Amino acid sequence: MNFFTALDLGASGLKAQRTYLNVISMNMANSRTTRTADGGPYHRKSVHMESSQLLSPFDKAMNQEMNQKLRGVTVRGVVSDTRPFKEVYEPNHPDADKNGIVKYPDINVVEEMTNMITVMRSYEANAQSVQAAKRMFTKALLIGRN
Repeated sequence: MNFFTALDLGASGLKAQRTYLNVISMNMANSRTTRTADGGPYHRKSVHMESSQLLSPFDKAMNQEMNQKLRGVTVRGVVSDTRPFKEVYEPNHPDADKNGIVKYPDINVVEEMTNMITVMRSYEANAQSVQAAKRMFTKALLIGRN
């Protein structure tokens, strides 16, 4: 694996974790949203990620066996959760039905905060791997200078 491949691996993780963090923030901001532009309560979102190959054009052309097993992460999409809505009796709420029931998204703020902490730790780990690759690259340049 070369330095640029190491940077690509870290960058794929950083990009995926940034997307996941944005989705978590959106969920938390809409945890009490009862009416959206589509009508009805907000649907909790989650991120669909999968591993993907990180072959550079050079690796593909040279068919380098060592780099063919390297896997990064790719966000395949943001999907709506299928959890049922929370039903709360609030007859004075403007979005209450004829029985006084208001439907709220089933978003657990503690769960979202736990996910946020996990994502932040993953982001930090990917940032550290990028920094380590940069340090190794700098050291290699210094060795070549002498």
